[in-house]
Amino acid sequence: MPTSGTGAVTRSTLRQQIADALRDEVLAGRLQAGQEFTVKEIADQYGVSATPVREALVDLSAQGLLEADQHRGFSVHEYSVEDYRGMIEARSLVTDGMFQALDSGHRGYRDLDDPRTAAAVSGVRRRGEEARRAASAGDVTVLIGYDLRFWRELSSLFGNPYLADFLHRLRVQTWVCTVQHLRALTDLRGRLWAGHGELVDALAQRDIETARTIVAEYNTHSLALIERLGRTDQPDRPA
Repeated sequence: MPTSGTGAVTRSTLRQQIADALRDEVLAGRLQAGQEFTVKEIADQYGVSATPVREALVDLSAQGLLEADQHRGFSVHEYSVEDYRGMIEARSLVTDGMFQALDSGHRGYRDLDDPRTAAAVSGVRRRGEEARRAASAGDVTVLIGYDLRFWRELSSLFGNPYLADFLHRLRVQTWVCTVQHLRALTDLRGRLWAGHGELVDALAQRDIETARTIVAEYNTHSLALIERLGRTDQPDRPA
């Protein structure tokens, strides 16, 4: 983590860099549910002062990814299957509102079939295709990166940055929960949803019902997988 050189890193920038790096560690499963650590341990790991580390950890706690304890430091939040159900419900309400805005011709929406939006749509499609490849290969770390970018860029087309930020935070939380449960599986090929391209096609055609069906099937698939993995006595079977 650079702290000096041309264009010195400001404390706020360093704070964000540390928060991003730790979030990625949690998403990759390298920082596991319940794992404890202190500000000093993280500061030593990255070779920085305690202040931006403490601020980054507080930020991640506010996002629900960490638990703070004034005596023991911080730990990775452990999500339950019930937590996941709540996230899926919240996520569904957000995406349904996005689709309803499209259906009603909301003024802030950037039409997916408008030539002026072609570059943005092309980017969304590329993220979706990369996500599909990663899902097929069972590479969950790569999938998470492209999936988060896909939804971030797709939601930005609806013209409301607050909505995009809220959905992004929800998706990070659901992925953290998913990773915590997916550790029980040894082979993820063919188990992970990859309907990103079909969703973009449906939205570009303003086929709202098909878009809703695709997302509903996605949520049903994901919830069924997490519920099954939540039963620790259940043998491993294809999802």
